[in-house]
Amino acid sequence: MPVWVEAGLWGSVAGSTLVLGAAVAWMVPVPRRVVAAVMAFGSGVLISALAFDLVEEAEAGGGLAATVIGLGLGATAYVGANVVLDRRGARHRKRSGDEQASEDEQPGSGAAIAVGALLDGIPESVVLGLSLLGGGGVGVPVLAAIAISNLPEGLSSAAGMKRNGRTARYVFGVWIGIAVASGIAGALGCLLLQDASPEAIAVITALAGGAILAMVIDTMIPEAVDETHLYTGLVATLGFVAAFAIHRA
Repeated sequence: MPVWVEAGLWGSVAGSTLVLGAAVAWMVPVPRRVVAAVMAFGSGVLISALAFDLVEEAEAGGGLAATVIGLGLGATAYVGANVVLDRRGARHRKRSGDEQASEDEQPGSGAAIAVGALLDGIPESVVLGLSLLGGGGVGVPVLAAIAISNLPEGLSSAAGMKRNGRTARYVFGVWIGIAVASGIAGALGCLLLQDASPEAIAVITALAGGAILAMVIDTMIPEAVDETHLYTGLVATLGFVAAFAIHRA
């Protein structure tokens, strides 16, 4: 099997937990505090994967300068795009309560939320595809981190969508579409960069890492803090430890 096809399959697998989370939220009234706690756990998992896998790998392959540049560019690009989407109604796209804008309140917010969800998921899938370029198979810690963190993202966002009058067709159309796009992004990330220099791969890896870090802080942690309050740090630390244990194992 070509490595880029494998990257696409793993990207789809990781993205499928978004659909799973959305399905749970649609069928079961999950308490907001539980959603927030799982979101805090997922935040810790992603931060751990960034620290011990993505950034470390980027620095080892391309050097400190390439890594720092990539992190800065990724965070800047994500925040810039997020600001634009924020103004179009996607500010609270990961919130499970009434914070999300409905189509009546802000026309076009449905499309903005969908684009925002895509923005959140693509960097993770690109990183997953790049993890296959070394020939050692998929990066298990990164795969686990993405899959674990996607579950509360889909859960929380879909709960908010349902609460604000979005239809099942819209909700599952968004998350199935993101899962498919995740597979495509993973395949393209691997296919387009398979002959790239270590420095270029380091920059792209760090760029995606910067975008992921900005996403965690801007969209995941606020939902967690709103409900778990003083316990957010503890739950996030448990997620961090769990991902670190996977990394070491």
